[in-house]
Amino acid sequence: MFPTSLPRIGHIPRPATRAVTGAVRMGLVALMPLASACVAQTPPGPAAPDLPPAAAGPSELPVPGALPVAPAPPRTWLPSAIQTSPVAQGTVSRFVINPEGDVDGFILGDGSLVHFPPHLGTQLVAAVQPGDAVQVAGFRDGSGDVKAQQIVNQRTGQQLVDQPPPPDVPRPPPALRGAGLVRLSVQGEVLRVTTAPRGEPDGVLLRDGTVVKLTPIVAQQFANLLRPGATVAATGYGTRNRYGEALQATAFGTPGNLTRLYTTFPN
Repeated sequence: MFPTSLPRIGHIPRPATRAVTGAVRMGLVALMPLASACVAQTPPGPAAPDLPPAAAGPSELPVPGALPVAPAPPRTWLPSAIQTSPVAQGTVSRFVINPEGDVDGFILGDGSLVHFPPHLGTQLVAAVQPGDAVQVAGFRDGSGDVKAQQIVNQRTGQQLVDQPPPPDVPRPPPALRGAGLVRLSVQGEVLRVTTAPRGEPDGVLLRDGTVVKLTPIVAQQFANLLRPGATVAATGYGTRNRYGEALQATAFGTPGNLTRLYTTFPN
């Protein structure tokens, strides 16, 4: 005889459900001590260090043993002092000029050559005349010539001090600097060898006061003639006035035997 009611599919009787639920609870309770033990046995990781704030600019690693570099002190510019103690004295024999005709020095009675900036040539001839006794302060270059910084006329007491030209003084453009030059021919005995700012020979001063200028490169070709006592001859372009004579040579050598220096200029 069949039962009047059948259990529903998927339905678990109530006593069985209670048994399963109790078993699950007992299993979870048993696992909790094991989980706590695992957590307790895990070592803590290293603490993150406190990082300083990033400095401005590129990051560079310091070199072991390197000393810190102190900042360079600010540069100070001081005006060059004028040497007031005399380096030469004597009687002015004659003036000398450059090829443009500017007075840029004089010769003393003992043959010393005194240079002065050409932009002060007008003041120089107004303060000093041939025959005047002078004292010169400055220094001597490698060739023995005097670079004057101060000239004192012992007869009148007038003083002339080397100063740069005023910035507002107009200067002719380079293309016009040789506009007044004329062709000259000279010859004579070498009194002194002139030198460029770096000390290289760049011409000769003849015994009569004539100045013959060469470029330092050209002067190297005539080392046997660039000496006191040698007799030389030259042609070129320059100036002859009441203060002297000077030229930039385009041909140089001995009388009757000139060497052409530049192909674009005649002998």
